[in-house]
Amino acid sequence: MPLLSVIIITKNEARNIEACLKSVNWADEIVVVDSGSTDGTVELCRPYTDKILVTDWPGYGAQKQRALEMATGDWVLSIDADERVTPELKQEILSVLSNTSYNGFEIPFISEYCGKAIRFGDWWNDRQVVLFRRLKARFASLLVHERIDVEGSIGKLKKPIYHLAFRDLNMVLRKMNDYSSWSAEQKKIQGQKGSLFKAISHGLWAFFRGYLLRLGFLDGKEGFLLAVSNAEGTYYRYLKLSYLN
Repeated sequence: MPLLSVIIITKNEARNIEACLKSVNWADEIVVVDSGSTDGTVELCRPYTDKILVTDWPGYGAQKQRALEMATGDWVLSIDADERVTPELKQEILSVLSNTSYNGFEIPFISEYCGKAIRFGDWWNDRQVVLFRRLKARFASLLVHERIDVEGSIGKLKKPIYHLAFRDLNMVLRKMNDYSSWSAEQKKIQGQKGSLFKAISHGLWAFFRGYLLRLGFLDGKEGFLLAVSNAEGTYYRYLKLSYLN
């Protein structure tokens, strides 16, 4: 049976990390890379693993690559502290890894927004490659919205990862501010330009796409709130980019 490593990056995740670690404590190895938590996150990790690195914050892609380079398993599962591997997904992972020609797998995500599991809108059919052969993959060095590049073919699993994305509106506002700043910096690095017109037009399109085209209204109040917050994040991303330019 191939060995499986789980990699997790953290920063002040005391509220989430134990439940995350419990959901993957069946793995052969757990690697945690922390960027200076002050809430006891690292101490909470120690009963589950001794492979813990406390370091600076270079961005999502580079930080996850650091964690990947610390892993030793044949396969790697990359998850965040606010994500949970269900028992059903555990069994599916163990089943496919015993005999597969794929070098990576997409896994579906069910994400929660203010207490509601979102099924439509911009989170509809969310699938990400987070399970892959260690020697066949590398994280792109992006500040935010990290991407794993895998050599070879990609398969699809059926059972989901559960993602506690936004527990409350305070978290929504905090993450929207952080992500829009990082996204603006990333776009500047890529040579893109921002403007008030781009901020307004991209923001309006984000709301229209998520709430109407992708049926976000079927998720009720939370579907509307998600469409608004995604639109706001897009608006501020291009507005911040215009000032960076």
